[in-house]
Amino acid sequence: MPLAEDIWVTEVSMSFPEATLRLLAGVPKGDRALELGEVRADNPEQVTDAIRGHPDISKYDQLYVDEHRAIGQYEADEKSLYEFLWESSLPPEFPIIVENGNMEFDLTARQEQFEAFGSALDETDRDYELLSLVHTDEQDSLLTDRQREYVTAAYRRGYFEVPRECTLAELADALGVDKSSASETIRRGAMRIIGQFIVSSE
Repeated sequence: MPLAEDIWVTEVSMSFPEATLRLLAGVPKGDRALELGEVRADNPEQVTDAIRGHPDISKYDQLYVDEHRAIGQYEADEKSLYEFLWESSLPPEFPIIVENGNMEFDLTARQEQFEAFGSALDETDRDYELLSLVHTDEQDSLLTDRQREYVTAAYRRGYFEVPRECTLAELADALGVDKSSASETIRRGAMRIIGQFIVSSE
């Protein structure tokens, strides 16, 4: 979903289009929001410097940084990233991902809740794209949160394409993990998906 151009995260993410900004947690604090955010980029400190220096950000505290990843806690004047979800009576599901001015998020809801959310979204005339829809009648999710994250990242980056558009090393780097962790998690997730597909087809 494209974000409004006057939101700080839109401005920062469009200034660093190759970076991935992940909102890991966020709660209201008066007229502001207290947020925990992660930056994944080739030079994350350049991005965090831009966040720290933005007029809508205050009290930025960097908690962790390495060559490709940084985590910080800060207060933001803009809360509309997840206020839209609150207004829909669905709690925000973290992480909320922003890349080059576009927001991506997951929802877990009953069918009627999902349909009502879609209708409310259509009424706002917001542009959006439904990337995937997973339906299950089982209480337990098919994939763990980590498996879903890794398999989704692999799919979107072209890891499953023939020929591959993304190497395992590039995928692991984007996820901020080593190659063995990425490979094992993707393999287990893919096996669950294939197994479910085969069972459902029998």
